[in-house]
Amino acid sequence: MVSIMASGKGTGKTKKIIEMANAKLKSCSGNIIFIDDDKRHMLDINHDIRFMSMDEFPFKKADEFISFLYGMIANNYDTKTIYIDGLMKVAEVDVNEIPSFVDKLEEIGKAYDVEIITTLSLKESNVPSEVSKYLM
Repeated sequence: MVSIMASGKGTGKTKKIIEMANAKLKSCSGNIIFIDDDKRHMLDINHDIRFMSMDEFPFKKADEFISFLYGMIANNYDTKTIYIDGLMKVAEVDVNEIPSFVDKLEEIGKAYDVEIITTLSLKESNVPSEVSKYLM
């Protein structure tokens, strides 16, 4: 249920995840949420996708972000896909916290039948081995 796109900064991850989200509209039977750290890419996202800018919310810690995701899903049980651009920025996840954080994302995905796709600004070789199975 979790997929991670990892590569260094400035390698086109944001453009790719936006394209993926917009293309998903054609095949998704439920709702799509796109979460970003600010509003820069809001107009690049199709208006049928729920765009969430984290600069509008007063938290950034990893556990608070997980609670936020639960709230988003509880608010709309038709959510089928969540895109998160820049996981380490959006949720202030440290490299050492990535494995446990991704485990929580996987739990959410399985429990609510939600696909979660995220980007990481890390070279694949720097991604913790515990989450390498999620790399796209």
